[in-house]
Amino acid sequence: MDEPVAATPPGEPVGLSAPDAPVVVSAAPVLADAPVIVSAATVLPAPLVVVPNAPVLPVPPAVPSAPVLPPSTYKVGGTVSGLVGTGLVLQNNAGDDLVISADGSFTFTTAIAAGASYAVTVKSQPRIATKVCTVSGGSGTIAAANVSDVAVTCAVPTTRFAYSVDYGADKLYAFNVDPATGALSAMAVATADTGPTPISVAVDPTGRFAYVSNYGGASVSGYALDAGSGALTPMATPTVATQSLPIAITVDPTGRFLFVANNGAGTVSSYAIDPVTGALSLIGAPVATGRSPYYVAVDPTGRFAYVPNWLDNTVSSFTIDQASGALTEMPGPRVATGSYPISMKVDPSGRFAYVANYMSNNISAYAIDSTTGALTAMGGPNAPTGLRPVATAVDPSGKFAYTVNYSSHTVSSFAIDSASGMLSAGPTAATGQYPVNLTVDPTGRYAYVANYGDGTVSAYTIDAASGAMRPAGAATPAGSYPYSIALSR
Repeated sequence: MDEPVAATPPGEPVGLSAPDAPVVVSAAPVLADAPVIVSAATVLPAPLVVVPNAPVLPVPPAVPSAPVLPPSTYKVGGTVSGLVGTGLVLQNNAGDDLVISADGSFTFTTAIAAGASYAVTVKSQPRIATKVCTVSGGSGTIAAANVSDVAVTCAVPTTRFAYSVDYGADKLYAFNVDPATGALSAMAVATADTGPTPISVAVDPTGRFAYVSNYGGASVSGYALDAGSGALTPMATPTVATQSLPIAITVDPTGRFLFVANNGAGTVSSYAIDPVTGALSLIGAPVATGRSPYYVAVDPTGRFAYVPNWLDNTVSSFTIDQASGALTEMPGPRVATGSYPISMKVDPSGRFAYVANYMSNNISAYAIDSTTGALTAMGGPNAPTGLRPVATAVDPSGKFAYTVNYSSHTVSSFAIDSASGMLSAGPTAATGQYPVNLTVDPTGRYAYVANYGDGTVSAYTIDAASGAMRPAGAATPAGSYPYSIALSR
């Protein structure tokens, strides 16, 4: 039988007295094979507790970085005013071409980042070269807003030079124009030679070339104009042939074509103008008109041409091929005029036309069909003029018309009704002796009259409200028999 194990006195904690001391379990003896009774204070080894694995939770998605936003972008635009015809192209920062076809607002397609610069320029001027389009407020830096205040203004340039043919001396006279007063002064080299008996002069709308019809020489003389001084230089081929008695010449508003009324042949000749040299090339065969054509008027869009026929008392009407410049007479009968029609002008809107009738001393007025170009005589009597009206003009605002009266030595003025085109008589101004030609400058501030009888050109200021013409100083000498005058920018 085993030895009894010493017991811990009741109530004392179970513990070890020394490292190798026996464990005191109970005060009662423990017999072999007897069950062990453990008191409340008995310390047993802790059982091995198996903790099940914690569930594997999904990994939360990574928080995305804040997106890198593109910089804010804005568009550039503005307004166009004064545009005539097609062909105007704008650019922004030397690209992003924008074709403009009418007045109004515009916006470039490409947006620009805030803080970037913009620069609006004119890439191509309009085909109708009588006006030049310029940009104001066209450059800057994009702030946090669209740009909408770029202004593109199309306007006639200031007149700087004038040219007058001397019928008696076979000369072309050149003048400077004072932009402040309209006064004329002779250039340093005041004249250039022409062909025999020059009778008409025309300048292309870009101000680079001038042309003179030589009535006695059956030819047209061509000149290059110096852009700075306006000085005349004969072209490499100084003259081109026309038919008999070329009496009037007109350059179309695009500057691409020139038309000559051949008084003796009863025809109109058409020429293409080389855009670099100004040289003339005949376009097909001359086109028949009535008897003794005296003038060629072209509408402001360059689509239609009109020729008054001196001996037939009619106007021949033509369409102008926009690619070639060839003339085709409109169908139907020619339109009747007064007696001996000698000059004709179309108003700046292209809606009305006016013919000076030399022997009946009046002006015939017509409405123009905007699609076909056909003329329709206005109702009511023709407006009376002075004695022997020989030339007519319309100011660029379209508010006033004028005739120079050869035998009255006067200019008659008329107010134009903006709705109907009818004329109402206005003030009369005195001229020199036997005035034969009249032109109004493109700004509408000045007018000039060639006085055949006293060898001068008279300058006038124009009252913007009434259209009245007032002398702008003394008349300027212009050779022996000045017959025609043209202006250039």
